[in-house]
Amino acid sequence: MIDWRQDRIGSALRGENPTVLATLPGGFAVLGDVQWLPGYCVLLADDPTVERLSDLPRARRLAYLESMDRLAGAVERACKAADPAFRRVNIEILGNTDPFLHAHVWPRYDWEPPEIVGKPVWLYPAERWRDPATALGPRHDGLRAAITRELSR
Repeated sequence: MIDWRQDRIGSALRGENPTVLATLPGGFAVLGDVQWLPGYCVLLADDPTVERLSDLPRARRLAYLESMDRLAGAVERACKAADPAFRRVNIEILGNTDPFLHAHVWPRYDWEPPEIVGKPVWLYPAERWRDPATALGPRHDGLRAAITRELSR
């Protein structure tokens, strides 16, 4: 059996991806594997063959963008309620590494290092992506539930 991390979209389609928060019209809202910025989410397209936003026909492209906006709004409301240092949400569609359409939704906080807080998340050290201390786990269940509630509003 393939690990869900090796087939994120396929595992979501099969109901086997444990990070899925909700199925939206444009794809799957998932909680990020790492949570050094609590509430980090990703919107996965619901078709693994779609590599970029421009691959989608206009109606599906608009559904994807609306779903991205809906996920960003849910992350903003949930993170604002959970942490008074919540600052804003950054949204990025990069496509530089993974060959499938996905959008990153990054909550940003006033407690972040001053040399990074106003810059792209990708300037954080690469170790952040592998740090077991911030890996997704049961301690994130409250924020997971809050974002899921916000998505269902």
